Amino acid sequence: MTPAKIRIVLVDDHPLVREGLQARLARVASVEVVGEADGAESALKLLAELDVDLVLMDLGMKEVNGIELTRLVVQRHPDVAVLILSMYDNPEYVSGAMQAGARGYVLKDAPSVQIVQAIETVAGGGTYLSPTIASCLFGPASAERSLSQREQEMLEYLAKGLASKQIAKTLNISVRTVEAHRQSIKRKLNLEGQAELIKFAVERYKHKL
Repeated sequence: MTPAKIRIVLVDDHPLVREGLQARLARVASVEVVGEADGAESALKLLAELDVDLVLMDLGMKEVNGIELTRLVVQRHPDVAVLILSMYDNPEYVSGAMQAGARGYVLKDAPSVQIVQAIETVAGGGTYLSPTIASCLFGPASAERSLSQREQEMLEYLAKGLASKQIAKTLNISVRTVEAHRQSIKRKLNLEGQAELIKFAVERYKHKL
């Protein structure tokens, strides 16, 4: 039996943005865009008429902004999840949206795979913040909780100054596996390059040396 699609309403006052989102999501088998709105009035009208699982909403709209509309949606349709899709990574906006009842916040320039992950996470009852947003709010140290035990072990070896080949030999794994772990750590902690990765490892794990 084919699982039910996540039914989405797009809310953004820029038609080109909505068209772009439609095009990106049309290729995703797990979701279905069932309506579009350019503001609060049309969004609330659609939610009253349609069976909707999730609202994908911009923040910077005219008249009623995204935070106020989030509050209204949560009050009137508590079963509908709100996911903010914004160009702003300002911590105040993120906090305001989450306090209003949004279950997630993702940036408009995020890769499509990240937006889909956010949609599926939020629709499934979870909470999602873009890695960039999480780093802005909590810093890499808090994001460290998302690392696996092997990834934390990898950071310890990096803090000791071991190269990938040395780590691979020590752990009896391939160099390719070590590199994959390094990429995963950088993605989870929103670290740009190898220098940032090493700096983080030394700062966080020097006490274990």
